[in-house]
Amino acid sequence: MKKSVRLYVNGTVQGVFFRMFVKENAERNNVKGFIRNLEDGRVEVFLEGDFDDVNKMIELCKKGPKHSMIKNVEIKPEKFQDFKVFKILHI
Repeated sequence: MKKSVRLYVNGTVQGVFFRMFVKENAERNNVKGFIRNLEDGRVEVFLEGDFDDVNKMIELCKKGPKHSMIKNVEIKPEKFQDFKVFKILHI
């Protein structure tokens, strides 16, 4: 079963390799989508793939890499868009 979600991650997530951490884990878990910094200091993550793989990625996003401090993760269900890769986007 496929699953798509959009996350808004709040906390110390910019400048701590959060985007690269998520991209590497998404590729390892066969999850597609994108990640980007937002101007308000949050990070937006769009994840889609198999149900269990996406859930695994949500948990990884709640923890983050070594120097991040995740305060809050807002999760919104999304329509499946059939992304082919996982990309880091720049505003």
